[in-house]
Amino acid sequence: MEHVSCISQVATLLADPKRSAMIWALIDGTARASEELALLAGLSPSSASAHLARLSAGGLLKLEARGRKRFFRLAAPEVGAAVEALANVSAASLEHQAATLPDSGVPLAPLPMRRARLCHDHLGGEVAADLFQRLLDAGWVELNEQRVVVTPTGSRHLAQFGIYTQALVHRGRQTQCNCCSDWSDRRAHLGGALGASLMKLFVQNGWLKLVDETRALQVTSVGLREIGKIAVMEPQDRAG
Repeated sequence: MEHVSCISQVATLLADPKRSAMIWALIDGTARASEELALLAGLSPSSASAHLARLSAGGLLKLEARGRKRFFRLAAPEVGAAVEALANVSAASLEHQAATLPDSGVPLAPLPMRRARLCHDHLGGEVAADLFQRLLDAGWVELNEQRVVVTPTGSRHLAQFGIYTQALVHRGRQTQCNCCSDWSDRRAHLGGALGASLMKLFVQNGWLKLVDETRALQVTSVGLREIGKIAVMEPQDRAG
């Protein structure tokens, strides 16, 4: 019952649209001034301070004093993961869902987070969703409901990047690869051992870079070009 009580407390804090708006504005892990959060949520400074105090007391936000200004950030990465999970639930339950929580006044997540971000140990966001769709279109992977299978064609091409799919099975990970839902635009991206291996490849090649203490990822110009080449079908392949 203790855990149920904690869940109820967190749910109560997030149930207020103004508080959830401020939490959503901090989803990338950056710190924002209380005045900026008040503006984003459409609150007066005094009302915003009261809401921020409740979120901080509830363990969802962390206060950072910088001179006379107060900045807030998510108290832990788990807070962001929980909010993303709620966003995925919302996206799955509504037909007309874009990159914002519907009818709640919650603003869009910061653009870098929507474009590319850490999702557990793999790449999430629009870049990841685009890549997953190309892998499907090119026949590198096949999707059966939520089960993702690497095809012989995919294994051959991935080996050229130093990713050997047969070896991934023996890493003790949960799955070789799976379909991970994405709140950014309701498209899926690739998770599991293969998703993590691709993420490692992109970072090692300098195609992706971590942004300060946030979960957002910077896609370099070279990275955008090189990741965009992966699993691109030639015109004759599309015709065939």
